[in-house]
Amino acid sequence: MSKRSRSSQRWLKEHFDDPYVQRAQQEGYRGRAVYKLQEIDERDRLLKPRMRVVDLGAAPGGWSQYAAQKIGRKGVLVATDILPMDLIPGAELVIGDFREDAVLQEILARLGDEPADLVLSDMAPNLTGTDAVDQPRSIHLCELALELATEILNPRGAFLVKLFQGEGSDAYLAAVRARFGSVKVRKPKASRPRSREVYVLAREPRDV
Repeated sequence: MSKRSRSSQRWLKEHFDDPYVQRAQQEGYRGRAVYKLQEIDERDRLLKPRMRVVDLGAAPGGWSQYAAQKIGRKGVLVATDILPMDLIPGAELVIGDFREDAVLQEILARLGDEPADLVLSDMAPNLTGTDAVDQPRSIHLCELALELATEILNPRGAFLVKLFQGEGSDAYLAAVRARFGSVKVRKPKASRPRSREVYVLAREPRDV
C-alpha cells in the first residue's frame, strides 16, 4: 500500500471520527466549520437579528445556514462563491467571482444597495501541499476579502476572516489594524489543533 493511500485512510478515519463532523451531520449542517463561527459568535456577539451579512466563499454553506438562523427573516444574507451551492433557506445566492464587477454589483443589489453590517470569509485556496504556493494564495484571498469589506461595510460594521499563520500573516494583520479600530484573533475549539488557521475579527472600520 502506498504512503499516499495510508495518509488518505488516516484522514478519512480522523474525519469520520471527528465529533464536530458527527454533530454537523446530526444537526443538519453542511460541514464542521459551522462550529467555528458559532463559538466566535457566542463569544463576541457577532450575529444579531435584522443584520445585513455577506458570506464570501460560502460553499458548501454551513456558515450561511447558521447566519441565516441568527439574523432571521428580517435580515439579509448574501452567500457568494465561485462554486455552485444548493439553496440555503434565508440566503440569497450569488455564484461567481466577487472580484468581477458584475458579480459585485449583484451582491450589492441583493443587499438592497445598502452597506453591510458584517462580512464573513472562510475562504481558502485549493491546497497543493506546498507551503510556498499555498500560503501566498491564502493571504491573497484574505486581502481580497479585506478590500471588499472596507468597501461595503457601514461605519459600525464587522469583518471576520480566516487567516493561515505563516509568511505574510503578520503584515496582513497590520493591514487589518490600519483599517479597523478593534482587531482580535480567535482560535476556536473546532479548529483542529495542528491547523495554522486562526480567525481575525475586526470592528470599527476606519475612514481610509
